[in-house]
Amino acid sequence: MIRVIFLTLLIWFLYNFIFKFVVPVYRTTREMKDKFREMNSRMQDPAGQQQDYSKTSSAPTEASPKVSKEDYIDFEEIK
Repeated sequence: MIRVIFLTLLIWFLYNFIFKFVVPVYRTTREMKDKFREMNSRMQDPAGQQQDYSKTSSAPTEASPKVSKEDYIDFEEIK
């Protein structure tokens, strides 16, 4: 009788340990690895595209209209 109770308790503790601790830790670890890989791939993709943007970004600045001195209003300090 005591043996059956002991085995039942042992099985119950093992079940709780596995499904309330081991499985969630495994899932969380797997999700973190996936998110880290995704973040790493996102960091590497724009690095290759950044060179392309630097070439195209210089062209619009050259084509932008020059601001004349007439567009600015003199500032006068009021005391």
